[in-house]
Amino acid sequence: MPEQPGKNAIEVRGVRKVFGTGENQVAALDTVSVSIRENEFFTLLGPSGCGKTTLLRLIAGFDFPTAGEILLHGQDIAPLPPYKRPVNTVFQSYALFPHMTVAQNIGFGLEMLGKPKAEIEARVAQMLKLVKMEALKARRTSQISGGQQQRVALARALAPQPKVLLLDEPLSALDYKLRKEMQIELKRLQNETGITFIFVTHDQEEALTMSDRIAVMSAGKILQVGTPRDIYDRPAERFVADFIGETNFLPGTVLSKQAGVATVKFASSATISAGYPEGFNPTGEVTLVVRPEHADLVPDPAKGTITGTLSNIVYFGTDTHYHVKLDGGGENFIVRHQNSRSSAVIYETGAKVGIQFEEDAARVLKD
Repeated sequence: MPEQPGKNAIEVRGVRKVFGTGENQVAALDTVSVSIRENEFFTLLGPSGCGKTTLLRLIAGFDFPTAGEILLHGQDIAPLPPYKRPVNTVFQSYALFPHMTVAQNIGFGLEMLGKPKAEIEARVAQMLKLVKMEALKARRTSQISGGQQQRVALARALAPQPKVLLLDEPLSALDYKLRKEMQIELKRLQNETGITFIFVTHDQEEALTMSDRIAVMSAGKILQVGTPRDIYDRPAERFVADFIGETNFLPGTVLSKQAGVATVKFASSATISAGYPEGFNPTGEVTLVVRPEHADLVPDPAKGTITGTLSNIVYFGTDTHYHVKLDGGGENFIVRHQNSRSSAVIYETGAKVGIQFEEDAARVLKD
């Protein structure tokens, strides 16, 4: 997707949302600020109760912020009701009319807007083609599958040509195989329409697969915003590293720092170079994060940066996970090796092994 620097579809500035009064007040959003670019697939990712759906509802107009601003192309839309916002929402439940046909469902919103019949028919035909549902246009939505219903819900939401499309965990009701197919379809639709998509999910794989950028949320705050690669390879905080993907945490002590890289000593006295987040000044005792696929197992412990005993081997088909109990501290460390027919070394539990790290594999975290 070509970037358009300086062009934001949505700007959230210092938004707070408080539910309840007095001692029963709960801050669902705590001074959240984020900019979402035009024509980007932006994902709000986090566990249940982190505030991601609340933020989506504020952008949609279903709730109003306690404080702060929400701008759409520079215009403050926070006071506007939903029907005055050029924004549409696709819900988990799809909310289709079961007595109507696929085509009637797609055209319903256009009818409510008072569009001419010819324009509605042309737009419905365009949407049917976009979501590949032409053959089922005359069938009632109660007579089609869950995945097909989702396509209809998407087509109906896209038909009025909104500036922004909001998607509240729309894949959660689908089985695994269909969910994977719809991830690809959603990204295709976003690319073909050029509409800004704001997607809410608690599924890390969905976020990494589809997003141009991700905002990781926890307890009403945005902890980090970045590309999928940034979020995965360069997490800023322990929560982000732990929530997304499998990872290893290692304690260490900072010996020195230079140009964004720290030299850190492990309990075994081995040292490693590790990057750290911009604006962070790591000192003393710190936590390092290393992804399992960014480390290598070696049969000769003397060749490893750290060493340990192989405690478990788990075969996953495409790869194998080696669980190592580290010398010195006793922490468990996982190394992931991709399986191939040319794998030369066969490991057995109980063996002493070494662990080597790829360049830039380790990163110091904010705890």
